[in-house]
Amino acid sequence: MPWFVWLLAAAVLGVAEFFTLTLVLGLLAGAALVAAVVAGVGVGLLGQLVALGVAAAAGLVVVRPVALRHRERQPLVREGSDALIGKRAEVVQEVTATRGLIKLSGEEWSARALDESLVIPVGALVDVMEIEGATAVVHPRALLP
Repeated sequence: MPWFVWLLAAAVLGVAEFFTLTLVLGLLAGAALVAAVVAGVGVGLLGQLVALGVAAAAGLVVVRPVALRHRERQPLVREGSDALIGKRAEVVQEVTATRGLIKLSGEEWSARALDESLVIPVGALVDVMEIEGATAVVHPRALLP
């Protein structure tokens, strides 16, 4: 089979991968490129099909699982309000289950206690457990008196 037919197949598979994002068709497109190179060197149809099969199998067995793991991994850098989760803050106005005020990263944030039975006094250090809209949900770093 001529090399340009394999190249055309690779292009069609690459475009199909662009629309499906399955990571399968793209790997098959890569295998078709390998077959195009083998055909360009002058190897017969059987050798081209073997090259296609080996490249496709290697891609699907080795590359695809690694790519899927990397795609599912959470980003290392958190942005926006997500970056505030886990930070330490200081209570500026008493924090209860419904209201309060903390100083977090140099800004004042409305806050509420994670444990609804707690009343966190002014000056206490707290950890930000989550952000709900413009309210930080906090928990004291040390036991309260």
